Amino acid sequence: MTSLNSQVTNLFLDFSRHKLFDHYWPRLRACAEPLTEEQVWWRPNPASNSIANLILHLNGNVGQWLVASFNRQEDARNRPAEFAAESGLPPAQLLAILGATMNKAAQVLDRLTEADLVAPYEIQGYHVTGLEAVYQVVEHFGLHYGQIAYISKSLTGNDLGFYRELSKTGRAD
Repeated sequence: MTSLNSQVTNLFLDFSRHKLFDHYWPRLRACAEPLTEEQVWWRPNPASNSIANLILHLNGNVGQWLVASFNRQEDARNRPAEFAAESGLPPAQLLAILGATMNKAAQVLDRLTEADLVAPYEIQGYHVTGLEAVYQVVEHFGLHYGQIAYISKSLTGNDLGFYRELSKTGRAD
């Protein structure tokens, strides 16, 4: 018989994987894949980020908060470079880079335990638990995926159709 803590751990990790890998990541890819290199690097003003910057930033965040921290690897992230980049990579290459990191993150999430989630970590100078680290990544990925979806819709004028099932009643059938 599993303990209540084990059940909560499994629910949390299952939901985290579901949001990252069944919703945010495939939808982010669907937004970026059809765009041109010029479109992914477009930014409305110097204070804003391009889709490419956001993809590089998500790659750095997922790599730092999930992959490096839970694998007890050295943190080699260069966060300012994620936002300073202005060109150089086409959409397919940007998505391949993030895809490789997402594969590593999936491996981490598949092996985490209750002990990993309550263990202390220092990430970006913050003292957090493993649970906080996972939650930060899911929340952060969702935030920036939403920005990417908005930019993509603004550039293309296309409905992304992510909630077609809600079109008739406002509820999933």
